[in-house]
Amino acid sequence: MRTVFTLTSGRSGTSFLCGLLQRNVRGCVVTHEPYVDWGNPTMFGLPIYDHAMGNKVPVQALLDKKARRIERYTPRIYIETSHAFLKSYWDLAPQFFPDMSLVHLVRNPLQVARSEANREHLIEHWHLPFRYYRGRDGRKYLRWSLTGLEPIFSFFNTESLTRFQWYLIQWIEIENRAIQFLERFGKRFRCFTLHSPMDLNSQARIGELLQFLELEPQTSMTVIAGHQNRTPTRRTVVGTEEEDECREVIERIPDRFLRIFQDSPYSSFEWARWLRKERGGEQKNEMRREER
Repeated sequence: MRTVFTLTSGRSGTSFLCGLLQRNVRGCVVTHEPYVDWGNPTMFGLPIYDHAMGNKVPVQALLDKKARRIERYTPRIYIETSHAFLKSYWDLAPQFFPDMSLVHLVRNPLQVARSEANREHLIEHWHLPFRYYRGRDGRKYLRWSLTGLEPIFSFFNTESLTRFQWYLIQWIEIENRAIQFLERFGKRFRCFTLHSPMDLNSQARIGELLQFLELEPQTSMTVIAGHQNRTPTRRTVVGTEEEDECREVIERIPDRFLRIFQDSPYSSFEWARWLRKERGGEQKNEMRREER
């Protein structure tokens, strides 16, 4: 069975990508987060905790269930744009989906972190049911996020982090996992990278995506339309406060988590400068010179 999964963080355009593909391809089952596809686990919640703890057995059991459900769609191609892939089962997925192709969907990390923090605020304000689950340690965790128990968070006092900073660290971890996955399993040649939102609004780029994935288009002209999953009453605005908080994170995080951003696809993005330690050092030196 041919499958396509997405390497990405939340708030990166996964919902819009799902709508794009649903409108533009034939012979495919395209889902964002399969909540209504009974028997097809979303892989949010407890699987994220188990992955963080290295507890593979229950995650493998759920993946086996997911694979058997997806197999029913044969001969159609199964495409899932959920951001759960890199949060709970990326390193186990090739056992169950060896012929998968990937879409690497990348968005400005400052915008992602601000949007994630805004969405969490709204979820709390609305008291959304089932927003939390209990890990095997008895503690509560947000269903759609990493746990904070992952090694990358050990370099910070998580209680002192703003929610923006917490989600920025999560984004860095997720992108490191994306590159690790592609390298470990030799999937670079099976992966197509899209920059959100620019590429999602480009007929040419979406056409290239369909051709790369060998998907049959529905029409001769690509339709640019999808669900814009905006957070009501809260715009994604990145200002000096977010930039300052970003500098604090980058200065404290070990270099090994930042190396990937010196290379493609990140190095071509203007926002990649925020992921370099030397930026903070240069600015401090400039400030000292001005004070003198």
